[in-house]
Amino acid sequence: MATDRLVERIARCVTGLALFGVGISLQIESRLGNPPWDAFHQGVANQVGLGIGTVIILTGVALLVLFWIPLRQKPGLGTILNAIEIGLVANFMLELIPVVDAMALRIAMLVGGILLVALGSALYIGSGLGPGPRDGIMTGLAARGVKVRVARTGIEVTVLAIGWLLGGQVGVGTVLFALAIGPLVAPLLPRLSMRPKAQ
Repeated sequence: MATDRLVERIARCVTGLALFGVGISLQIESRLGNPPWDAFHQGVANQVGLGIGTVIILTGVALLVLFWIPLRQKPGLGTILNAIEIGLVANFMLELIPVVDAMALRIAMLVGGILLVALGSALYIGSGLGPGPRDGIMTGLAARGVKVRVARTGIEVTVLAIGWLLGGQVGVGTVLFALAIGPLVAPLLPRLSMRPKAQ
């Protein structure tokens, strides 16, 4: 975890996570299909009667305990912020965003949500304060010889299937997110990443 210019790094991380939380809230409220993890969060929330944001927080904490420790992953400040902030923002925004029926508005919410998630991802990853709880599983498996693409695909297909079985929203938005998020984050990340200061 980088520690130079720590205040700026924290500000970028917190801003990025807030944008991420707003983005997934817009996509959920579009009702056109959630990202894989959020289909899972929504499915669990439907079953246990908690807010989606609360489930996001509890899932993040559970992943740290159940996977990070066995994989010997060390969380950074950004990891902890990720586990807590996105869920808090989602709970707030899901109460605030109105339900809309016009398809044009729902599509705009979906596209806007994906764009905000991409920008937020680049900001919080670029802050260099540590990966989120979900990404840490992927990097932990990769460190043990599992290809990143295989680890990420396997994890996301699994949580998507569980989320769908539990009643999470899966649809065209899920596919669009899966296809678009990588190409959107890729050009943003180099521009928004903080380089360590030269010694």
